[in-house]
Order: sequence, then C-alpha cells, then structure tokens
Amino acid sequence: MTAPNPLSGAVARLLGESRGRLLACALGLTLLTAVAPRLPVTGRRVEAVVVVDITGSMNTRDETLGGKPASRLDRAKAALRVLAADLPCGSRLGLGLFAERRTFLLFEPIDTCADFAALDGAIAGLDWRMGWEGDSRIAAGLFRAVALAGELGSDLVFVTDGHEAPPLPARGGPAFEGKPGAVRGLIVGAGGHVPSPIPRYDDRGREIGFYGPEDVPHENRFGPPPPGAETREGYNPRNAPFGGVAAPGTEHLSTVRETYLRGLAAETGLAYAPLADPAGLAAALTAAATPRPRPVLLDPRPVLGAGALALLSVLFGFLPWRARLAGAVSRLRHGA
Repeated sequence: MTAPNPLSGAVARLLGESRGRLLACALGLTLLTAVAPRLPVTGRRVEAVVVVDITGSMNTRDETLGGKPASRLDRAKAALRVLAADLPCGSRLGLGLFAERRTFLLFEPIDTCADFAALDGAIAGLDWRMGWEGDSRIAAGLFRAVALAGELGSDLVFVTDGHEAPPLPARGGPAFEGKPGAVRGLIVGAGGHVPSPIPRYDDRGREIGFYGPEDVPHENRFGPPPPGAETREGYNPRNAPFGGVAAPGTEHLSTVRETYLRGLAAETGLAYAPLADPAGLAAALTAAATPRPRPVLLDPRPVLGAGALALLSVLFGFLPWRARLAGAVSRLRHGA
C-alpha cells in the first residue's frame, strides 16, 4: 500500500482555495457587468465630412481588394469603412458625393459608434451611377466641399484621383477664394501611377469597353490658347487659335494625379494622404484634423464580462487540467 503523499494533499488544498477565490472573483465581475454604469472620459475625437469622387475615372481598375483587381471607387469605399471602424467612439462622420463641379451632401456628421450600421451601409452603397454629370472638375468640386465643411463646422476628407475632365485650360484651374487652413482635413489620392484604361458604359450602365483616344477631349479650348499654338497645323488667330486639328493626348488613360492633388492641398491648407494604406487613414486624419476634446461615455461592461469569462476558463479549464497533470506525475513517481 502506497503511503499518502503530503505534497499531493498540499496541492489539493491550494487548488481548492484557488478555485474558491477565482469563483468569487468571477461572480463579482459578473455582477458588476450587470450594474456597472458608463464612465465619463475625455479624449480627442474627429468630426469630418467625407466627400467621395464618383466620376468615370474612379471606375478605373488599378487598385486591389482582397488580392483581386478593384476599381478606385471600390477601394475607397473599403478604406472608408475601415476608417469609420477605426475612429474612436464619439467621432462623427458625414458623407457626400462629388460629380461634375458640385458636392452633394448625403447626411451631416453622425456618431461612428452609435450610428455605425447606418454609416457603414451608406458608404458600402456608394455607386458611380449616382452621378448627375459626366464632367470631373476636381478643383471646383474641392473648393465647394471646403466651403460645405466650413458651413457645418467640420473637417473634410476629399477622396479623388485628381483626374480633371475636361483637362484644365492653358491658364490653369480656378483660384481658391477661401482662407487656407480655415477648414482642416485630408485630400486622399486614389489610383495607381501607371496609366490605365477607363471603363466605358452604355446608357443602361453596362460596361461596353474602354474609352479610346478619339472618345475624350485632350485639350481644353476655353480661354486663350497655350504658348506655341501659332505653330499648329491650321492655325488662324481669329477662327482657329488652337489650330485646325484635334490635339493628341492620353486623357483616355488615367493615373492618380498626385502632384496636382498635393498642390491643391497646399492651396487650401489641407493635408494629403495616398489611399495605398487604408489602415493608416485614421491616423492620417487624426493628425490633420482639428483637435476636438469631447466628453464621451465609456462602457466598461465588455471588459468586465471578458474578465469574468477568463476567470471561469481558468477555473473550469486550466486548473482541472493542471490537477490531472499533477496526479499523473505523482503516480509515475510512486509507481502507482
């Protein structure tokens, strides 16, 4: 007959005491989960209107999503959904569209946590078919978006590839008449740096190919002609100041116009961020946005509930396993 092992008895007593303490702690945390109030805290929060370019060039498939080719618009939507999820509770985002030269506000900023489902669904539902005109006058649309955000007292996130259609005239684009930096935020550049074809659709919204060189204007003939126009074929200072033939170009292909967008950012006082890293969009916006200390209510119940679950896992999982292991080791040592 094997003599009782004092060590095994001590381990059993210790485990019994541990189980009692763990069970008491788990019960206490469970009760706190049921009655704990929300705690007021103060932190930096973001409030911004997100305006998304839905013009034709945003359908260019030079982005990737889940390892597969994706349009700029689809990649932008995915990044904005991540942004909404990454911003701290108490932050607020509104949503708007850009087409032609106008910005259309869908809704004013709402809470990214309390109204997350509505916000996420609205972003997911954005579609190029919501556009009302085919032109894409980026600078004019951006300036109107800045004015809109200023009226709402919000910052701005303007997502675009920067592809002006028709191209800017020789004298350049419109001048910004606002105060640089009065509205803070980001211009987010969407698209790749390799010229890519722009999908073309029929009147029913069905894709029928890509735009060719003959389908789009490669020059804006509004205003005075560019320097050297007098050397063009068919030039006439009165009747054909731009020449007698259509200008060649590559406006049927599209890239992100990063240099142009950075210039617009400097002109308006906004920051610039590429869409290449959607996970970093929240950090970029937080760095560029207006500091807004905002009291919010922090709900401690998920943390308390997780703590109770962890203690119960130790009590009914880890401790029994450790007791069985200790018993097996003891039997092996004493030949039982």
